[in-house]
Amino acid sequence: MTGIEELLLSRIRDVADYPEPGVMFKDITPLLADPAAFTALTDTLAAVAASTGATKVVGLEARGFILGAPVAVRAGLGFIPVRKAGKLPGATLSQAYDLEYGSAEIEVHAEDLSSGDRVLIVDDVLATGGTAEASIELIRRAGAEVAGLTVLMELGFLGGRARLEPALAGAPLEALLVV
Repeated sequence: MTGIEELLLSRIRDVADYPEPGVMFKDITPLLADPAAFTALTDTLAAVAASTGATKVVGLEARGFILGAPVAVRAGLGFIPVRKAGKLPGATLSQAYDLEYGSAEIEVHAEDLSSGDRVLIVDDVLATGGTAEASIELIRRAGAEVAGLTVLMELGFLGGRARLEPALAGAPLEALLVV
């Protein structure tokens, strides 16, 4: 285990039976509250952005905003929020996707992405991959290229990576931690 992995893991708190019985929630708020850990995380993710040749960072609602925005600033890139449907004013592109129980929809401002953009998607957790897969489709529909996907933590037992690899079509998927 590397030093950054140890630091990040030491600041992630397990919360049993949240949001429902049987679920072990990974709480990143202690990591965000620690300036050294948050800076180390931001620097590491910004290095990923640089290595992919990204021109923009997309953050997925909501914790992807918290991680993606400082990464974009640190890497000197633009930041684009991907929001739940109905949260963005003006013209949007939307993408529906299935959840374990039901469906959801995400949106992005159509004019924020263009054919010359290489987009790094940033989020806190990769679980089943549904939201990330929908964001990949949304970015491509906007005419941009997906440069990669990076997450703080991958819940490996939920199979999100296997779901996303075909959608990523060779673009890298990097998880700083796999639990």
